[in-house]
Amino acid sequence: MDMVLIFWMVILILCIVIEVLTLGLTTIWFAAGALVAIFAALLYAPIFVQVILFLLVSLTLLFFTRPIAVKYFNRDRVKTNVESMVGRQAIVTGEIDNVQATGQVTVSGQEWSARSWDDKVRIPAGAVVVVVAISGVKLIVRTEQRMEAGAPVKEEAPQPMAASPGEEQEAPKEETRIPGGEPQVSEAGPEEKEPEVAKTEE
Repeated sequence: MDMVLIFWMVILILCIVIEVLTLGLTTIWFAAGALVAIFAALLYAPIFVQVILFLLVSLTLLFFTRPIAVKYFNRDRVKTNVESMVGRQAIVTGEIDNVQATGQVTVSGQEWSARSWDDKVRIPAGAVVVVVAISGVKLIVRTEQRMEAGAPVKEEAPQPMAASPGEEQEAPKEETRIPGGEPQVSEAGPEEKEPEVAKTEE
């Protein structure tokens, strides 16, 4: 195989590999110029013609086609990155007030303009919010529905246990002492009775 043809093939492969690794939309145009030079070499065109075709095609595509390709490529890439932010948490760095059209949040170290999901809700600085949508270059956020750390918890007082119908409350027991005998314990009923004194043997 002709050495000139091998040279152009090496240039073609090298430019494609660099483009795949960098994605800079730069070397791909030189790969196209090398491809045109390969066809010229197959047609036995002089070397200077091959070089002229390589430079002409490469520079033309670089200066006229690359700006258009970069515009569309970057637009799609930015759109994908922004859409991936939905559902992520953000920290409010500037109070969000839809009425005054103010609000700033930080997401992964990047500052974004933000608006509240509800126009009636003002979100103070320092609050943690969630990105729910994107409107142009603004993030639409809402506060997280969870209890703040350190908030006092209201404890309910324990309710007294009610006695079941089958259980009867025990009546208080009263102790009576009989002269000369042992003390006796009697249960006081609903009505108090006078203690009876037992007769003692004489």
